[in-house]
Amino acid sequence: MSSFYPVLRQIASDRFIWLLLGAVTLALLLPLSGRFASISGIISSAGIFMVFLLHGIRLERSEVVAGFRNLRLQGAIFAYVFGVMLIAGLTASRLLDNFLPHDLALGFLFLGVLPSTIQSATSYCSIAGGNVAASIVSSAFTNLCGVVIAPVMFALLASAAGGMITTGGFVRIFSILLLPFVIGQLIQRWVRPWIIEHKGPVGWLDKIVVAIVVYIAFSGAVLAGTWYQVDAGQLALMAAGLGIILALGFGGAWTLGGWLDLVRADRKTLLFSGAQKSIAIGAPLAAIIFPPDRAGMVLLPLLLYHLSQLIVSAPVALQLAKK
Repeated sequence: MSSFYPVLRQIASDRFIWLLLGAVTLALLLPLSGRFASISGIISSAGIFMVFLLHGIRLERSEVVAGFRNLRLQGAIFAYVFGVMLIAGLTASRLLDNFLPHDLALGFLFLGVLPSTIQSATSYCSIAGGNVAASIVSSAFTNLCGVVIAPVMFALLASAAGGMITTGGFVRIFSILLLPFVIGQLIQRWVRPWIIEHKGPVGWLDKIVVAIVVYIAFSGAVLAGTWYQVDAGQLALMAAGLGIILALGFGGAWTLGGWLDLVRADRKTLLFSGAQKSIAIGAPLAAIIFPPDRAGMVLLPLLLYHLSQLIVSAPVALQLAKK
């Protein structure tokens, strides 16, 4: 029992979890409405623009290129994130579409196309004694590619499932997500040193914007009465689906590392970089693609998966650190 206390401390000390839970709770109790709701889109778009500008500044291209000496590991992580996990999300979405509200089922596909986390995957990789340098490179690379791959793959696959992204949605993706990212890449040689020097406050800006986006999305769903479409049985079915994807994500990544005969440190890196999904990319992308009354429903599987992956990663990392 005493060995479980470090797990609880690790989870409880993650203030981002509490920030997200607070945003959802606030939306349920005090949803954004009236005049504030009308300007929320502007606030959300401005915040997302700033976040992806910072993403572009912080993701150093030369570091990513230099880190690709271990091509087998990096290739495995990339294929797992955008191959295995995408197929898992697509399959779950198609199967559950017969039993869940369409946007909730679509959320599983949305979950599948997203890149890995950066901070969380690297942190747990470090705790487990994995290859931290490779984790940083792989997470940065999947995020770099995910900014383009995630919306494109979602557009292609969702259109077949009746969730087509409109022309206006593509324009918003380009102008609010891709454009600031490219600008950040272009100006990073001048601005990146200052951003790295102040990475604490800058990192919290990311988290606060994600929380605001979650609050706006869930507020829209509350005001539209979207949650009344979901009963307890459907929530249980969604939770079961997420549990299966979570088990596949972590179990499959560890098994793949064994099949590839990776050294133990690299297997740990594949485990955390391959199975985790980024809400920092997902929440802004959902806010751009969907109106608030739909975004909350689409985001729910990602939000629950994000919380679950942190809860699972803590004991797994601590256990692997002992071996």
